[in-house]
Amino acid sequence: MSTKSERYAYRDLKICTKDCLCLFVCPTGATDNETGQIDFDKCIGCGVCAASCPSKAISMLPRVYPKQKEKDKQVIKELFRLADSKIEQIKTLEYLMNKSSNEDEKRLYKALIHSNKVMIEDMMREAGYMLPQSSNTNKLLISIRGKDEEVDKIIDKLLDKLEVND
Repeated sequence: MSTKSERYAYRDLKICTKDCLCLFVCPTGATDNETGQIDFDKCIGCGVCAASCPSKAISMLPRVYPKQKEKDKQVIKELFRLADSKIEQIKTLEYLMNKSSNEDEKRLYKALIHSNKVMIEDMMREAGYMLPQSSNTNKLLISIRGKDEEVDKIIDKLLDKLEVND
């Protein structure tokens, strides 16, 4: 059996069309499990499953991510200032949505709230604050532990798999 490579396969279940060609081409059986996800421990990173997937739902990801670049203090300050303003906009939109009796207005407020949340997430990810290997993500996962036993199991599994490198 081959040794593991520097990458592994990941299936995006949202775009998977369940054609399941990956089940037949995977040499280790990593794609054949009950959760629908690929077993990272069995995956040798050959990429055959990704190449055969007609829906392009399987991507090859690195096992170890590169270290993050140093962040400029002024850029960090402005990033968080902008994120704070988006959070204030969300609070205002939620207030207006709850006060409105017009269904069209409520849908608009809901769309604007969603848009602001997506912008915040994109800004933080692009700035390196939401990357799986970042210490920020590690701290966030640790901070939300203790509220739900099932969630804690998932967080513990993530913390075991994600190697912090900054």
